[in-house]
Amino acid sequence: MSYQVLARKWRPRTFHELVGQAHVQRALVNALDQGRLHHAYLFTGTRGVGKTTLARILAKCLNCTANGRGDEGITSTPCGQCDSCQAIDEGRFVDLIEVDAASRTKVEDTRELLDNVQYAPTQGRYKVYLIDEVHMLSTSSFNALLKTLEEPPPHVKFLLATTDPQKLPATVLSRCLQFTLKHMPPERVVEHLTYVLGEEGVEYDESALWLLGKAAEGSMRDAMSLTDQAIAFGQGAVRHADVAAMLGTLDHRHVLALVEALAAVDVQKLLAEVAQLAEQGPDFAAVLDELTAILHRLAVAQMVPDAVDNSHGDRAQIQQLASRFTAEDIQLYYQIGIQGRGDMVHAPDLRSALEMTLLRMLAFRPQGVPKPPATPLPLRPEPAPSADATPAPAAPPSAPVLAEPAAKKPEPAPAAAEAEPPEPAVQAAPPSEAPEALEPQYDAPPPWSLEEVESAATLCQSQSQSQSQSQNPLHPLMWRLPLSRLNRWPREIS
Repeated sequence: MSYQVLARKWRPRTFHELVGQAHVQRALVNALDQGRLHHAYLFTGTRGVGKTTLARILAKCLNCTANGRGDEGITSTPCGQCDSCQAIDEGRFVDLIEVDAASRTKVEDTRELLDNVQYAPTQGRYKVYLIDEVHMLSTSSFNALLKTLEEPPPHVKFLLATTDPQKLPATVLSRCLQFTLKHMPPERVVEHLTYVLGEEGVEYDESALWLLGKAAEGSMRDAMSLTDQAIAFGQGAVRHADVAAMLGTLDHRHVLALVEALAAVDVQKLLAEVAQLAEQGPDFAAVLDELTAILHRLAVAQMVPDAVDNSHGDRAQIQQLASRFTAEDIQLYYQIGIQGRGDMVHAPDLRSALEMTLLRMLAFRPQGVPKPPATPLPLRPEPAPSADATPAPAAPPSAPVLAEPAAKKPEPAPAAAEAEPPEPAVQAAPPSEAPEALEPQYDAPPPWSLEEVESAATLCQSQSQSQSQSQNPLHPLMWRLPLSRLNRWPREIS
């Protein structure tokens, strides 16, 4: 038997084998179990994420005969053993009509296809039309499809797949249930490749799988195809050096060495690493992009260490490097790297632009600031004082400070106050902070004349209590006597 590529050999045949599309899987499984089936489904997403695979699995669920040939036989777990399931897996099921819209764009092709819609299925329970790359149809083809797509016969199901749903008319989108398939993250791709290579008995390096997962750019089919190529390139094994040479990508370890030189503030080592990179003829703009991406991961590692992505399989090393930088240094280096990337178009050559950007990072690094040996992770704000904490004992109130005697000659005291000794002036203070001991005894007659009291009362009502003592010489009267008491004193004096 001829060799079958990994992408076809390990294509999912049931919903439970599907990788990375749990939201679509849940919706379709529930609809099949409850019997709430729509007549048209639209699967969208980038290449290699499972649009056609989902459509074929759904076609098997609709036509599986393990539980009977009636409508009660519809299931979300096709057996894979009945004639219908095997025929669909082998691509020879009569009632599954797969159409490549990219090669049949004319309206005549669409009319010819729809002429057979009225006829009942020959072998299965439903006649399923799987139209791939449906956005390639012409406007006339869409118009010819609208009526049948809106009200098809009860034995017909339409499954549409496209990578560009924006090109579909709104009239087509409104007639379909749309499911958007997600990109495959590198973690999910590496997990699936680990399982496949383990089943195939192929030796591999985990770091090599991370290179393949990142190069796939969200497509599982691309990852499987690259794995096939890596196995052939490495003579039956998937090794890191072979995969890096095959992909022609920058070795991630060189960029990490640049970051370590920045952490050590070692200019000689920094330039030596750039010279070693130059021997490989890399794209220096891509080197700077990778450097800023690592700085971003370092900032994330400082704040939330568990949230660091492991797209290169270096999470532990990133967390260790994050403790060697201060948060301010990382933010400064990232900003300089972003600006240096934009300045590369004006530089005489890309290598000098990269070197100047790295040197600028160290030149603008704050000098003379003591740096801790290791930054504790994660960085947390200072804890607020607890409400239950016992407050510290307040300091005892200090004795009132007596103000210096005024330089000018005091006015003669009135006759009513000659019998009492003169009191020293007390420094003005707000009423809320004045000691109770300074409040006058209201039972005794006041030591001021009626004219002074009336003048002070008028002034209290016209001026703010926030003015200082130096601005108004009558303030000792205002602060020592409450306003309500001042209003009573004319009657007491009289």
